[in-house]
Amino acid sequence: MHYYRYSNAEVSCWYKYLLFSYNIVFWLAGVAFLAAGLWAWSEKGVLSDLTKVTGLHGLDPVVLVLMVGIVMFTLGFAGCVGALRENICLLKFFCGAIVFIFLLELAVAVLAFLFQDWVRDRIKEFFENNIKSYRDDIDLQNLIDSLQKINHCCGAQGPDDWDLNIYFNCSSESKSREKCGVPFSCCIPDPAQKVVNTQCGYDVRKKSKSQWDDQIFVKGCILALEAWLPRNIYIVAGVFIAISLLQIFGIFLARTLIFDIEAVKAGNAF
Repeated sequence: MHYYRYSNAEVSCWYKYLLFSYNIVFWLAGVAFLAAGLWAWSEKGVLSDLTKVTGLHGLDPVVLVLMVGIVMFTLGFAGCVGALRENICLLKFFCGAIVFIFLLELAVAVLAFLFQDWVRDRIKEFFENNIKSYRDDIDLQNLIDSLQKINHCCGAQGPDDWDLNIYFNCSSESKSREKCGVPFSCCIPDPAQKVVNTQCGYDVRKKSKSQWDDQIFVKGCILALEAWLPRNIYIVAGVFIAISLLQIFGIFLARTLIFDIEAVKAGNAF
């Protein structure tokens, strides 16, 4: 049997290497995320005792970094190898995964808009769970501190949410020096101070609420987020559109390359 390759059926080198370049960026970014996550875990001793992960009741930000790294590494690897080796299975896996992620993002955005009260309750519950675990993990602590400082907020609904944490709880049984206080990230910064006063929130909730305004942020972070979103809706929309266009571009490249490979194989079958 003789095989012929039609001149009009060939794999485009342009699409092939453009898809490879597209994916090498994601693959390298995935490697960087994985390396950063594993390094952070090693610093916390998690790699030598994995029970520390399940022992944390709140969110460990490193887990999120590792999950993003694994997804980016896997998709980037599949796309790179699939493009270079002209492997239809890997290319279909890459294309299908990108389509799934795109549809998932779209569904989440639509559902978040339609069920705003439910989303607000879940965010409140999530934030409160992380407040309880504030002192259990340094990465979680830094994440909450950054969120409160950037948004000038304190707690989920307000400063009293810090009663959920055993160190800041106002109960008479507590022996903590931070009892009835708030983290330093809740404090209104003093421009004259060049060194951060990490004890500025001590005993502040023992005072009357009328005195809080001069020392700490009284707005809850959920309210601050709800106020931030309308002011920055164009930035959020722009980021979402940019990510969507990148995903659509990757799907287009993968599908085009798959069609080319299938056309060449069909031509060689005669």
